[in-house]
Formats: sequence, C-alpha cells, structure tokens
Amino acid sequence: MGRFTGLKTALILGGDRMDDQFAALHENPDIIIGTPGRLMHVIMEMNLKLQSVEYVVFDEADRLFEMGFADQLQEIIRRLPDSRQTLLFSATLPKLLVEFARAGLTEPVLIRLDVDSKLSDQIKLSFFHIRVDDKQALLLHMLRNIVKPQEQTVVFVATRHHVEYIKELLTLEGIECAYIYSALDQTARKINIGKFTHRKAMVLIVTDVAARGIDIPMLDNVINYNFPSKPKLFLHRVGRVARAGRSGVAYSMIGPDEMPFVYDLHLFLGRPVVFATPELPQDSEGVFGRVPQSLLDDESSHLVTAHENSLDLQNMLHVSENAYKQYLKSRPSPSPESFRRVKNTDLSSMAVHPLLGSGLEKMELERLQIVDAIKGYKSKATIFEINANNKTQAGGVMRAKRSRDKPLVEKFSRQRDSLAAESLLHQPVKPPPPPAPPPPSPPQLTMRTMQCTTQTKMKTI
Repeated sequence: MGRFTGLKTALILGGDRMDDQFAALHENPDIIIGTPGRLMHVIMEMNLKLQSVEYVVFDEADRLFEMGFADQLQEIIRRLPDSRQTLLFSATLPKLLVEFARAGLTEPVLIRLDVDSKLSDQIKLSFFHIRVDDKQALLLHMLRNIVKPQEQTVVFVATRHHVEYIKELLTLEGIECAYIYSALDQTARKINIGKFTHRKAMVLIVTDVAARGIDIPMLDNVINYNFPSKPKLFLHRVGRVARAGRSGVAYSMIGPDEMPFVYDLHLFLGRPVVFATPELPQDSEGVFGRVPQSLLDDESSHLVTAHENSLDLQNMLHVSENAYKQYLKSRPSPSPESFRRVKNTDLSSMAVHPLLGSGLEKMELERLQIVDAIKGYKSKATIFEINANNKTQAGGVMRAKRSRDKPLVEKFSRQRDSLAAESLLHQPVKPPPPPAPPPPSPPQLTMRTMQCTTQTKMKTI
C-alpha cells in the first residue's frame, strides 16, 4: 500500500530470520508491522524503548485478546509514550477488549459502523443440511457447478488435518487450490497466499486461526465446510466477502450435530430460520434446505475411485476423522434453547434447497417427495401385532399396554405442540412494509399560496 509514499516499513513476523528483522529495525523505519509474539520477542532482545512511536494500531483486536496475546499487548503498550494515539479495529466487542480499552486508553472514543445490521446487505446466505460423510461430495459439486470459474472462494475447515485432506482431494480431482494453517512453514505460507492473491488458484482452504491475518479484498465466496460454533466467528468468516460495495455469497454445510449452532446464529442475528419449500425461487436468501441424493451420487463415484487409487488420501481421511473427534471435545456447546428447538423441528418435511433443486427434473422431485413420505411413515402397530388377531397373546398384551400408556402419550404430544408453538412465537418476524402514502392532491392556487411562493423565491434569490 505504501509503495509510492516514500515511507520505510519493517515486517516483524514469526518464522522469518531474526537477524534480518534486527537489521530492519536498525534502519529506523517509519512503520513497523508485526505479530504480537514475535514483535515482543524482538523488543526484549533489542531492549527497545519505542519512545518515538506516535501511533499504534491493533487490527482484529478482538481476536488478539481472545487468542491470549493480552500480556504481550500490555507490555508493548507499557513501552510506548503516553502521548501516542491508540487505535483498535474490531468486528466485535468482547469483555477483554472492553476492559483493556478502559484500563489502557485515555479518554477512549467508540466509533461504530453499521450498528443496525450485523451482516452486510450484499451478503447472501445459504444453508445445506447434509450428513457429515457427504460433505466432500457436496463441496466438489459446489466448486464445479455453483461457484463460477472466475470467482475466488475460501473454504473454512475445522483442523489442519482437514486442510491437508481437502487440498489433496481437490488436487486429485483437478481443482487448483492453495492452503494455509497455523503450523505451516512461513515460506510455504507466503507461496500459497501469493498463489491465491495472483489468481493462480481460485480456491483457498484455511482454518480460523490461520485466516485471521489474510487480507483478500476481492473475495467472492465463503464455504463453511465445518460450521462455526460461535455466531461472532461466523461473522468473521463471512465478513470477508461483500466488501467495498461488492456482493458475495456464504455457503454453509450443516451436519446433524451442527444444527443447534444454526439456531444460535439466527438468534444472534435476529432472523428466523427459513426452511426450504417447493415454492421458493432459486435466488432466495438465507434458506435452509436439503441436498438431493442424486447430486451427491454423481460425485460419490469420483470420491470412491479417488480413495481406491490413493493410499495417501485414505490415510489423510482417517487422520481427519480422528482429528474431528478431538475437535468435538473442545468445541463449545450451543445454548440449551437451541437444543430444544432442534428437538422440536421436523426436518423430514424440509424441501430441497432452491439453489440445488432448480436443475432437477420434475420426475426426480416427485421421487424425492415419495422417498420423504416413506421416511416419515410411522406404523401405528408394533412388530408384535403383525399378522396377529384378537385371540393371540402378543396382540392382547400390546393392546393392553397401548391402552395404559395412551394418557401419557397424549400428554407428551400436547407438551410438544405447545413447545413448538412457543418456539415459533419467539422467532423474530420482520414487520410488514409501511403502506404507500396517498398521492398528494393538486394544490389550490390562492392569494395566500401565491404570496408564500413569491416570498420563497425572493429568499432563494
């Protein structure tokens, strides 16, 4: 950015040679850009005082404090002069950041942008309900058929092992991609970032920690391969698209274990969960829908062949599955309210997502509806009553048990219906648009009106 300004900069990052960083600081740069850990290390080694610093900027300040850099930041602030100006840029306001601003800043001023909306109006959201084992097939279908070839896409996954597995899978399928995770070598990190920013690879696979320091201004799409456990983390992810007035799309794959987090997100955003129906148009925004099995079957054959022909891919898949089990142990739990809403939600009646169902034939849609009806069928008779008559002992036992449990079953059904009604009642509803004002009646020209008009024109002149 400052190439033609004449300003001298020094870059202090972990993974680079410290001798080169010492030399860069000895040249008395105008601007120092660095990460808290390495910058603090260099300051301690060189015993820098930093008394000539006039401005200090903390970008992504909320994540810096959440990731445990508070002590380093406090030490850096302590070495700065009292006359400096401190600027903190943050998408959210966590408690640690507020406490730091109160204790470490003098007369702080809060400047908020887009207070009324947590998400940009230019971002379109799509949610796909899918099994965990089918996420690879859906990712391949989206990159081949939904995402345009000239658009850049960032895929967020849970762990570094998922990054390595998805990268290997896309490479075998002929999709050029770049990848970044926190433990990646600094040289390899720069190579992959340059590969993506120069559009040699249109897909970037990252983890949340590794993506914090990446600035991609012209990003088009974000794919949440693993749905984030916190609403604020979702905002950090999808906030990378639709910048500077551009539009963008955020696609999210939702497994059965991730459903409560979807409710947490919508409660945080103040939006209702919109389930797909056959009547919704293809460009509907914020819809939660199902993925047709026929689309997954087309990609599953490629996946089976790729895994059979590559022992490395099989090993990476096994490692990523074990890593996901460990990830689930450390993942924060959703709210009890969201758990309750998931239990009261009937997903069997949910239609195919309009973005995926537009290309299906009418016969295919009818077949899917029949399959859904079969899945939702529940027989009133038990296995003990099949081919049984009134004289059999098994049939008599089940009839007696059903008669005894009928009041409890009816009580449970009433409670479930009341909870479902209460859940719908608490969902936010957008107010209807205000009625259009009636057309103004033509003014009647009176002497008083002509006099006021003449006075107004004279004042304007």
